[in-house]
Amino acid sequence: MSLLNKKNDILPLPHRPRLALTLGDPAGIGPEVILKALADPELSKNFDVTVVGSQELLLQNYTRVLVNGNLVPLANPENLSILDVPLEEQIKSEIVIGTGNAASGAASFAYIECAIARTQQGEFDAIVTAPIAKSAWKAAGYDYPGQTELLAQKSGTDRFGMLFVARSPHTDWTLRSLLATTHIPLCQVPQVLTPELLTKKLDLLVECLEQDFGIENGKIAIAGLNPHSGEQGQLGREEQDWLIPWLDQERQQRPNWQLDGPIPPDTMWVKPGQAWYGGIDPTKAADAYLALYHDQGLIPVKLMAFDRAVNTSIGLPFIRTSPDHGTAFDIAGKGIADATSMKAAIKLAAELASVRLRRSGEVG
Repeated sequence: MSLLNKKNDILPLPHRPRLALTLGDPAGIGPEVILKALADPELSKNFDVTVVGSQELLLQNYTRVLVNGNLVPLANPENLSILDVPLEEQIKSEIVIGTGNAASGAASFAYIECAIARTQQGEFDAIVTAPIAKSAWKAAGYDYPGQTELLAQKSGTDRFGMLFVARSPHTDWTLRSLLATTHIPLCQVPQVLTPELLTKKLDLLVECLEQDFGIENGKIAIAGLNPHSGEQGQLGREEQDWLIPWLDQERQQRPNWQLDGPIPPDTMWVKPGQAWYGGIDPTKAADAYLALYHDQGLIPVKLMAFDRAVNTSIGLPFIRTSPDHGTAFDIAGKGIADATSMKAAIKLAAELASVRLRRSGEVG
């Protein structure tokens, strides 16, 4: 089922969306969930998928999962479209399934670099990234907070955000949560948060809801920073000093949008939880939620939708999605990894790419 508003399906597609699917860290569960996702014959009926990675390593994962008694269908790598990224023999020899290290970090970095370059050259319309390990990147000499930041740097933009999207299997309601700050220590959050930053993130969120999801004149819930949103300055001054005045100004500048907040962080997720599980009419929940820091937004998302949430990078010149889970080295190669989130990431990337292709007026 589509996560998009039906208005985005009106115009014809100039060509089938073309997705680059990176292998992620080859020592993690990325290869396994890719093979499980692509085994679904219904998945790619309306778009084309190319795996960007190492064919040899993908075959190794395929063989290992089969040997371990996997009971879920797997796509045979020999039947997939694979953009084989060359790696030094020493790097390939040091990659061990289940153990993230400098070699696996170098490989996963090479895969995403290749996907970005080929997308910028016009070969692909969207990128779906399997999980990487930031520690493995660092061991390989690549000091990035995550894939999102690398994508933004390679795109030449400082205006981007991490939006998490998931559709409830209970009610069909769609959860959307944007993070104002991402991969930074918690102690730095109050210093990094500013009215200018939140305006930038809110601009991105509104644009994304309107252009990609077909939502206009919607409702956005915005979290407070402190417990009880500061309780009128008793538990922190940020809300009183600038967050509430900022929000009042944004309401004046966006009269067609309902901006609720700052909502106490411990109660902001009650309605989304009820909408997710069927406790309330989903229309009573917001169209999107703006969390001020990483765990404030991701703890509730992963509680509700760990196996189906999709990390969507907004503000980039191309579509990028990723499953909302990590490399899970402890279960890599055992045949027990859940591919639900990877499937959702692939589907959403194709849907968003379709919207942009229709809007671009390209001739295929």
